[in-house]
Amino acid sequence: MRSRYTAYATGAVDYVFATHDPAKHDEVDENAAREWSRQAQWDGLEVHESSTDGDTGIVEFTAAYTLRGQKLRHRERAVFKMLAGKWIYHDGDMVKPRPVTRVEPRVGRNDPCHCGSGKKFKKCCGA
Repeated sequence: MRSRYTAYATGAVDYVFATHDPAKHDEVDENAAREWSRQAQWDGLEVHESSTDGDTGIVEFTAAYTLRGQKLRHRERAVFKMLAGKWIYHDGDMVKPRPVTRVEPRVGRNDPCHCGSGKKFKKCCGA
């Protein structure tokens, strides 16, 4: 995974295609990949976890980059296959961020206001 990230970062996109599953080449838009590689400023790679099971490997990673002034992050769970003694990229799925969950209890309309006024929330800060 690190070598593929480096290839994107340095514009060596031919290496990306050389390490891509030949059975899946028709799913890759080479021009778009080259353009993405050229236009982005690559800010770093973080590998979250990796595992292997026989001839299949899983790598979950985040690639950070800046495109047109906007900082972006590409998080993926990539599947690699062993082919002719080399690991090749087979497929991957985007990893969605975890939903935000409330930690503190919700303030009800009839609860005392958190500002300490002694009024009900609905008549004070909730108004």
